[in-house]
Amino acid sequence: MTTLQRVPALGTHPTAGRNPGRAETRELLSRATYDLLVVGGGILGTSVAWHAAQSGLRVAMVDAGDFAGATSSASSKLVHGGLRYLQTGAVKLVAENHMERRVLARDVAPHLVNPLTFHLPVYRGGPVGAAKLGAGVFAYSALSAFGDGVGRVISPARAAAANPALRTENLKAVAVYYDHQMNDSRMAVMTVRAAVEAGAVVLNHAEVTGLRFTHGRVTGAELKDRLDGTEFGADARLVLNATGPWVDHLRRMEDKGAAPSIRLSKGAHIVLKRRAPWRAAMATPIDKYRITFALPWEDQLLLGTTDEEYTGDPADVRATEADISQILDEAAHSVRDEHLSRDLITYAFAGLRVLPGGPGGGVEKARRETVVTEGSGGMLSVAGGKWTTYRHIGRTVMAQLAKLPGGPLNEDMEPLDRLPRRVPLPGVANPNAVAHRLLVDREPGQRLDPLTARHLATHYGALSFDIARLANEDPALGERIHPDGPEIWAQVVYARDHEWAQTADDVLRRRTTLTVRGLDTADVRERVESLLAGLRD
Repeated sequence: MTTLQRVPALGTHPTAGRNPGRAETRELLSRATYDLLVVGGGILGTSVAWHAAQSGLRVAMVDAGDFAGATSSASSKLVHGGLRYLQTGAVKLVAENHMERRVLARDVAPHLVNPLTFHLPVYRGGPVGAAKLGAGVFAYSALSAFGDGVGRVISPARAAAANPALRTENLKAVAVYYDHQMNDSRMAVMTVRAAVEAGAVVLNHAEVTGLRFTHGRVTGAELKDRLDGTEFGADARLVLNATGPWVDHLRRMEDKGAAPSIRLSKGAHIVLKRRAPWRAAMATPIDKYRITFALPWEDQLLLGTTDEEYTGDPADVRATEADISQILDEAAHSVRDEHLSRDLITYAFAGLRVLPGGPGGGVEKARRETVVTEGSGGMLSVAGGKWTTYRHIGRTVMAQLAKLPGGPLNEDMEPLDRLPRRVPLPGVANPNAVAHRLLVDREPGQRLDPLTARHLATHYGALSFDIARLANEDPALGERIHPDGPEIWAQVVYARDHEWAQTADDVLRRRTTLTVRGLDTADVRERVESLLAGLRD
């Protein structure tokens, strides 16, 4: 394609307002003493960095890979109250989750969090009856103050009209409830950006190779830039270990004898092309504890998830052939076979749930909660969490920081109760209004594809206009990266200059959806790498 051939030369000029280069950031990290050094840029680390910077602390955050490069971008993409928690009697937890879900969807990130109707099919001989599920979804919606609608039971015919892919053999009824979904990678990037706007200094692809100690207390970390091998360090009054599956690895740097504090459960997913419209997601009970999801997501179909103990190296986690077979077999309970063909698969991925408590018991029954502990050297370690309550987790850690011996980390630190409770993420806007403006506010002779406009609006919000300006200045940047996807080349330039993208995977897997759509061809990857080549210093 002639457009693709022009792209490597584009976006090579300096962009106004771009992020500091890596050398400059390493210098910033090396020459100051921070109040808080957050190690790990996933769900937990980004939230704590954001809230800590808002409170007035001098904050640094590093990650050995990309932000949300592991577990935090391998979720089921849901912002939900947790329907299955009701069967364990966790009514308060579900109500709290619903509150956080509504705040994210209405105030904090309406441009990133989208409503989603769920159908829960009830089959003859299944693990749960229609009457019990009907009562459950009604109670579930009541705990959300019926803000999204009333949970109810509908007929198989009505459900099949909404979802032609629904398997109707032996189907007795379908329960309906309401939750939300999002793109976890985009949520992470926007949270990092919010932390930086509040004053944090961040660097991805920066590995902790050791901890610094002063009189037996952890007071910083030795670091290595994984991209060019540069070694440097950062000093801090407090180090927070938010490394997810690697939390015990860092704890052993603090104390070689530290006992295991977590267990890992692998959750695998697969992404397929859609053969029919999906007007509702499906959540199908597999047994007493587990539900399999079939979710319309990014114009694709997302299936999952597994839940099994994982004891290997977290860096090696992946969706295996056994995982894919299990997911397809479980999806077949409620999805017709023609929608589950293996030739429709575009991507498969796996992440690791961090469960508290160390070894023992089945992971499917383990508690899903966040635990904060203090080590022998004073390092705080935080483990467990999910996107729905990630803001709450950040505030919980901040409350812990305020109670540390010796008082606040900074005398100017704002008390938690004085911080705004609903600070929006960057780009907050009504995505429908943004998409409309992207289509109508164009120069004569220029045209933005409606699918691209909608994609930008729901992944960047009002920041979409910055990307549109890049395309206005250079029309070739307005061309699609791949003809079968909505992304345009301006997004690559924007990811490079404003979203800390350093590698092709950073762009293709986490700043855009090209990888999950199966569109990261060798040609596309080569041209993305060319655009990134001039970034490093």
